[in-house]
Order: sequence, then C-alpha cells, then structure tokens
Amino acid sequence: MVLPEQNELDELRRLDPSAISKVYDRYFPEVYRFVRYRLNDEHIAEDIASDVFVRLLEASQAGRGPQTNLKSWLMSTASHIVIDHLRRNYRRPEDELPETMSDGTAAISVDYEIQERNNRIRVAMQTLTEEQQYVINLRFNQGYSLEETAEMMNKNINSVKQLQFRALAALNRAVGEVL
Repeated sequence: MVLPEQNELDELRRLDPSAISKVYDRYFPEVYRFVRYRLNDEHIAEDIASDVFVRLLEASQAGRGPQTNLKSWLMSTASHIVIDHLRRNYRRPEDELPETMSDGTAAISVDYEIQERNNRIRVAMQTLTEEQQYVINLRFNQGYSLEETAEMMNKNINSVKQLQFRALAALNRAVGEVL
C-alpha cells in the first residue's frame, strides 16, 4: 500500500503540475508562519517561503528532492534559508521607523512597553543556539507535538524534551539579563 505522502512525492518527482500546486497549497502557509516567526517581517517571510518551493522544484528536477518526508524537507530548507538570511544581515541591522507616529497620548507608554518586551525576547532568543531557537519555534510558535518536532529535527523525543528544557532555561536567564 502506497502512503498518501509517498504518492505525493512520486508525483512531485515527475514534476506533475497538479501535484506541485497541491504541495504548495498544503505547505506554504506553514512554511510562511515558520519564517515569519523567525524573522518578524512579512515581506521577507513571503520571499523566503517562496524560495523554499523554488528550491523544492529545482531539487526535484535534479533528483535531489525529498525522499521520505516532504514536510521535514521543506521546514529544514526554510530554516537553512532563514539562517543564511540572518548571517547576511548580521553586520547591517536595519530598524524601520513606524509609518504612523502616535499623537502623544498615554497609549505611547503601553506601546513602548510592548515593543520593549518584544525586543527583550528577540534579543534573548538570539542568545540561544540555532537548534534551541528551532525547537522553541516548532513547539511554541508552530504548535508541533513532541513527536512531530522530533521527526522534523531527526532526534528522539527525549532529546527534544531535553533541548526544549535547556532552551527555555537559557531563554529565561537571557531575558533576566536583558532586563
């Protein structure tokens, strides 16, 4: 008996247009959410998520595409592209000014506090290893189960639990240091 995902992979290897469309429709939102969470930029997330599917087609055409787990292949490719993007932009960080400026009411302090909290968390996340960031993203942003996370990271469940525990402890320490 052929599994649905295996059938999907076979059709993808043959570059069947309807299979390509189904794969894109099925997985694009998930890949986009993952990238959007990591980068916090809608436009760059769209570009990178699209690039993941371009790479899928190129790899499938060259016979180097996913062999067993399409979702894991897509998410790990997205992770690699995000890491490359972060490395390229590490030396030249860009902060955008908001398009609208506040009128000076009390809401400024609330907005500022939210923005500062988000910045502290973002700075603290950068102190984690790439693997720790990946497990935090998969578990808490994407909502994957331990089993799904373990499969995507090619680890056993206990390793993922330990990695998650250490990541949360390191994040807690880093947030405390940033304060």
